[in-house]
Amino acid sequence: MNRKLIRPSLTDIKDQLPRGQVKKRLSPPEQTNAETFYYLKQMQSRTPMVIALDGGEVVRGIIEWYDRDCVKVNRTKEPNLLIMKRSIRYMFKEGENGTAPSSEKSEEYAYQEN
Repeated sequence: MNRKLIRPSLTDIKDQLPRGQVKKRLSPPEQTNAETFYYLKQMQSRTPMVIALDGGEVVRGIIEWYDRDCVKVNRTKEPNLLIMKRSIRYMFKEGENGTAPSSEKSEEYAYQEN
């Protein structure tokens, strides 16, 4: 007895499915716009930010504008800076992570000296 295995071809299966059911997976988007949303929110509310750079330096100021490669930070008593994004280690809102706003810190130091 010879038994022959019969398998349908892939084209036969595709012909049986309705056209709308064959879906290909889409690759994830390269840009999620989360960064854009974050920067715009901080710029509009003029949130004081703390920016830690790769070299260990910390910059405090308000983000004025940004583009794909850099961020412009306005500072009150110091010159404004144009910081390359690749040199930013991390950033957060001033007052988070146990840091006080810079005006409160200067009052603390002035109080401690007297």
